[in-house]
Amino acid sequence: MKRTGIVFLMLLSGYLLNAQKKPVNQFADVAVTVGQSQGSVAGAYVYNWQLGKQKKWEIGVGARITSYFGTKKDFITAGPAKLTRTSTTPFLIFFAGQKIENFDTLQVQRPLVFSTNITANIGYHISSKLYAGFNIDVIGFSFGRKESGIFTGTNQNGQQGSFTDNAVKPTAFNILLTGDHDRGTLNSEFFLKYNLTDKIAIRGIYQFLFVEYTTSAVQQKAPDGTIVARFRNKANNFGLGFSYKL
Repeated sequence: MKRTGIVFLMLLSGYLLNAQKKPVNQFADVAVTVGQSQGSVAGAYVYNWQLGKQKKWEIGVGARITSYFGTKKDFITAGPAKLTRTSTTPFLIFFAGQKIENFDTLQVQRPLVFSTNITANIGYHISSKLYAGFNIDVIGFSFGRKESGIFTGTNQNGQQGSFTDNAVKPTAFNILLTGDHDRGTLNSEFFLKYNLTDKIAIRGIYQFLFVEYTTSAVQQKAPDGTIVARFRNKANNFGLGFSYKL
């Protein structure tokens, strides 16, 4: 499934080479989101090319640092996708059913994850003041402190129950492969942006954020014998962002 991410990056690189002479829109952005016992703060740099005769469409790349934090959050089995979904076809996996019988849980007491990723962006100017957009992390890395986690399920020795792991840590490598093929911590946003001035804008955000931890001492043993060490929290948060045009 890594081929999906590689193909995406190749197509994106080809487009960027052809888009160098197009008008651009550059801006810096700070966003704050909150959810149930969790939240995030993110800072981003965005470089978009403006498309079309009226320059209404934009597509581009960027770089984003996201800090995720929470309290006693449950992380469920992150994959492989064959364990968690009824279909593993890339992109179509979003609509596949969940195999909840294979889900075990890792509760992280005080999750704190920092991720740095390259982003892909697309947007449309609805009017001179209003802009709708979407962005998603593509590839990068994550880091953070080791934490205490409580694993509930069947461990690597075939024992069922609750087991403590005092050294769970954020999954280091992030890559967008679609749905449960993804690895690591990946941030994505749907947003509406309103221009307050020529330089300053405010954004209303719906965020879908994958956050992933890897266990150390305790692992899951799936019904088919697969050993699983990665567990994921899928956060649906809302928030505000502030942008400054460069």
